[in-house]
Amino acid sequence: MEQVAPPPGPAAGSQPWRSKCPWGSPPSTVTPCSLSDVMSEELAKELQQQEESAAFPHVIGIDTTALIGEGTETSSDLLLAQMLQMQFDREYDAQLRREENKFNGGSKVSISFENYRMVHPFEDSESSDDEVDWQDTRHDPYGPDKPSTNAKRGFVGKGREITTKHDEVTCGRRNTARMENFAPEFQVGDGIGMDLKLSNRVFNALKQHSYSEQRRSARIHEKKEHSTSDQAVDSKTRLLLYKMVNAGVLESVSGCISTGKESVIFHAKGGSMDDKMVPSECAIKVFKTTLNEFKNRDKYIKDDYRFKDRFSHLNPRKIIRMWAEKEMHNLVRMQEAGIPCPEVVMLKKHVLVMSFIGQDHVPAPKLKDVKLSSEDMKRAYYQVLYMMQQLYTGCKLVHADLSAYNMLWHMGKVWLIDVSQSVEPTHPHGLEFLFRDCKNVSQFFQKAGVVDAMGERELFNAVSGLDITADNEVDFIVQIEALEKINEDHVQQIGKRARMIHECEIPAED
Repeated sequence: MEQVAPPPGPAAGSQPWRSKCPWGSPPSTVTPCSLSDVMSEELAKELQQQEESAAFPHVIGIDTTALIGEGTETSSDLLLAQMLQMQFDREYDAQLRREENKFNGGSKVSISFENYRMVHPFEDSESSDDEVDWQDTRHDPYGPDKPSTNAKRGFVGKGREITTKHDEVTCGRRNTARMENFAPEFQVGDGIGMDLKLSNRVFNALKQHSYSEQRRSARIHEKKEHSTSDQAVDSKTRLLLYKMVNAGVLESVSGCISTGKESVIFHAKGGSMDDKMVPSECAIKVFKTTLNEFKNRDKYIKDDYRFKDRFSHLNPRKIIRMWAEKEMHNLVRMQEAGIPCPEVVMLKKHVLVMSFIGQDHVPAPKLKDVKLSSEDMKRAYYQVLYMMQQLYTGCKLVHADLSAYNMLWHMGKVWLIDVSQSVEPTHPHGLEFLFRDCKNVSQFFQKAGVVDAMGERELFNAVSGLDITADNEVDFIVQIEALEKINEDHVQQIGKRARMIHECEIPAED
C-alpha cells in the first residue's frame, strides 16, 4: 500500500497538524505530572491559598506566609477566628429562624426577628433556596397578593380594555385592602382572601365606626384606671396602700371582707407608728370614686356647715375625699363620747384605716344576721337607745343611716359603723334623718320580739328630747319639717352675723 507523506510541518504558533486518518491518535497536549508533584505540600498550600483568596477577597494586606503558616500545619489565627465566627453566626441565625417560625406558627400576623440576626460582615450575599432574605425582598411570598393600580398613571390596559383607579371592582378591592389600617381592636377579617369589594360609602361608614369604637374603648379604659368599682381598686389607690405598707403603718393587706354601695372594706395586719399605737388588726375602707351607685351624697355634705364652703359638685374625686374626711371626724367625736365604734388610725385621701371589729380575720356579724336570745336582744335594744341619745346630745350627730345593717355584735355589745353620712341636728334635714333612723330601729326590735321596744314617734321624742305630739305619722313629719325650717333660719342668721363680725361691720361683743 502506498504511503502518503505528511505535508510540511506548520510554522511556530500555527494550528497543529491534524491527521485525516480516523484511527490516528490525537496529539497529547497534557503534560504528564508525577505522583511526587501531586503529593507536594507546596502545591497543597498554594491551592489552599487560592481557595481562601477566592472566599475572602477583601483580605489583601495580610502576609501570605501568615495565611499559609510557613513551617506549620495551621493557617492564620485571624482567618480561623473569622471562619469560626461566621459558622457561629450562621448557626445562630438558623436557630433564630426556627424560633421565629415556632412563635408565629400559622398566624396571619407574624413577628419578625430580623433585627436580632447576626449579619456577619464577611458572609456572602448568596442565600440558600429554602431561606428568604427579608432585608432584600420587598414582596412577601407568603402573604396574599394585594390589589394594585398604576400609581403613576392611574390606569392599566389599553384601548377598550383600559381600567382606571375609579373602576368599581378596582376601587372596591382597594378599600378592602385599606381596612387593614383600622385599629387592632376592630376585627376586619380576611376580606382580601374572599375577594371582597367594598364601595366607598360602606368603607367610609366602617372607617367612622372604627374611630368611634377606638375612642369609646379609650374612654372605658381611662374610666377603669381612674375609678374604683366592686372589689377592684385603681392604680392611685394601690399606690396609697403600698406607701402605707412601706412606711410600716401596715404589715400586710389581706382580701376584701365587705362591699357596699359607697366603699370596699379590706382586712390588714397592723404595724407601728411613732405618734400612736396601731391595732394588730385593721380595716381599710376604700371609698369608691364612682358616683353611679350612690348619687345622693351631695345632700349630706353641701348643707353641712363643716363642709359647705368646700363643697363642689363639679369634682367627684374631691367629694369622695370630703366624704372620707367626714367619716373620720364623726368617728373621732363618737370615740370621745365613749360610743363603741372603730378607732381611726390614718386617713389618706379616700382611704381610711380603722381598727378591725372582729377577731382572727373574721369580721363581727351584723345585728341582722346574728342569732341572739331574748335577753341579749333586749340588752342590745337598750344599748342602741343609749347610743342614739349619746350620739344626739353628746356628739351633736344624727347617724342618718342607722339600721341593723350598720350595727355589729361583738364582745357582747353593739358597735356602730358607717357614719360617713352622719350630720348634725341643725342640718336642714337632720330631724328627718333622725326620724328615719328611729323608724328602722323600732321596726327591727319589734320584729325581733322585744316587748319594751317603743314606736318610732316615741323613740324620736326620747332621743331628741322634743315633745312632738300628733295623731298620725303625716302630721308628725309636718311638725318635724316646721322645726327644721326654724333651725335653718336660725343657722342662717348665725352665719350672717358671723360674716358681719368677720368683716368688722359690727363690734364683736354685740
